[in-house]
Amino acid sequence: MDYIIGIDDTDNHESRGTGHLAREIAQVFSQDFLLHGVTRHQLLEDPRVPMTAKNSCAGIIFSGDDYGLIEIAMVARKLMLDDFQAGSDPGLCVVKGVPAEIMAYGKKVQSQIVTQDEARKLALTHDAYLEGLGGDQGGVIGALAAVGLAADGNDGRYVLVGKIRDLEGYHPTNAVLNAGITEIRTLEGVLVTDGCVYTDKMRPARRQGKPVLYVSRDGDGCWLPEKLD
Repeated sequence: MDYIIGIDDTDNHESRGTGHLAREIAQVFSQDFLLHGVTRHQLLEDPRVPMTAKNSCAGIIFSGDDYGLIEIAMVARKLMLDDFQAGSDPGLCVVKGVPAEIMAYGKKVQSQIVTQDEARKLALTHDAYLEGLGGDQGGVIGALAAVGLAADGNDGRYVLVGKIRDLEGYHPTNAVLNAGITEIRTLEGVLVTDGCVYTDKMRPARRQGKPVLYVSRDGDGCWLPEKLD
């Protein structure tokens, strides 16, 4: 059974970011589930939308036995409340078997103003767990969007997958692939199978549900990682 946890608006201007908290939650779930990764998704940047920095949300993707959504949500909920940041408006969403309507909603939040009411009604319709955990609870909008965008499989980038964060400096392409990257490609889409890659801060794109690292040449002929939204 596949699950996705979405979180948003968990930080303030002085605290760790939402991606950091998402990785901590993922590490807890990785003890009992198969973790597929943590993804970052860019939402609408607009003066009318409150945001700490870039208005991004995070999805945590994993699979395992058929657990109830409430059971999973209570674990994530406690972790989020234990790390609550003053002034934040956190939202939590948990879904298994994400329907097309929630995927479409995720795309909508990237280009349009969406209300909490719309998010809550959609979650209720599809039996998704959605809860605001503080402040004005505005994070429910992005939390549901994170689930939809992660499930779509062709949006955002991984902030955690495999062991890519264990790599530093230059490594051959086979070491990068063995660390959890599915493919390495140039920005033009050409497959890269040899050479060395600078591995600091690799953030592979999520494409067709897999981590794909896009790279460009540096001045010495090695490959530099690119970050794509």
